[in-house]
Amino acid sequence: MRAFPVPYAGGLVPLRRASVDTDQIIASEWLKRVSRTGYGEGLFGQWREDPSFVLNDPAYAGGSVLVAGPSFGCGSSREHAVWALDDYGFRVVIAPSFADIFRGNAAKVGLLTVVLPEDVVTALQDAAPASATVDLDARTVTCGDVVASFEIDDFTRTRLVEGLDDIGLTLRHEADIAAYEARTAHRAKS
Repeated sequence: MRAFPVPYAGGLVPLRRASVDTDQIIASEWLKRVSRTGYGEGLFGQWREDPSFVLNDPAYAGGSVLVAGPSFGCGSSREHAVWALDDYGFRVVIAPSFADIFRGNAAKVGLLTVVLPEDVVTALQDAAPASATVDLDARTVTCGDVVASFEIDDFTRTRLVEGLDDIGLTLRHEADIAAYEARTAHRAKS
């Protein structure tokens, strides 16, 4: 996966909805694809049929920091929702709360999820389409006068900054794996 830049700056896109579930993020008809690419077209597909939906507003074109309401990513555990957000171009989703499974899937793909208090999220939504800076070293989000700290565990921060998905993490131990296989090769033959 791509390494997450430190610091990262991107335009804010306000999604003023609570309890956005994974079926709303990417509808089930998109789940038949065999690769991780191309899901951006289906992101929020039903809502994008409405010309007033935020992603149809040219003011937010190219924005890469989605600022959503509470309980973002609830519902089924489909990874495709994270793939759709990533494929569309979002690198960060900020919300007052996330579904745990969605947050775990996001970290594995390189999409940063940031939990901030609801009043801060509202202030960021109001500031959109301004740009915000997300700093994984300082663990802060900055946009104009809004400076907010967020928590992220060291493991997730490291895997994002170094661009390590599960395969990349495993390959860090490639020499150990090869040594183990060499030591135990005789067992497989007997």
